Amino acid sequence: MAEPFLSDLRKLLDACALAGCGRPAIDCRHFFSGAAAYADGKIFMSLSPVGLALKLPEADCRALMETGGRPLRYFPKAPVKKGYVVLPEGLSVDVEAVCGLIRQSLVGLNQ
Repeated sequence: MAEPFLSDLRKLLDACALAGCGRPAIDCRHFFSGAAAYADGKIFMSLSPVGLALKLPEADCRALMETGGRPLRYFPKAPVKKGYVVLPEGLSVDVEAVCGLIRQSLVGLNQ
């Protein structure tokens, strides 16, 4: 069930051409019923039945929520994952914009 999410997450990261850009190595693994991307051993994004979610600074999370993003919650009664936002539906088809947000997320891991 999680395999399509893992494959799609890897394709998205490949499309962003992050390798060799001075960024940490990225590892994608199964995570709950989806997939997660790790850099320096820390999760910075996930793709699951709830959508594409990124760990971003609080101000960026708020800005995305104002445009249709929503807090990340993997299960209906689970707590909200602080610092993560599920990207708005329309944004997730804009690969260039999503790649910019992924880069922001990676930068935030080191701060």
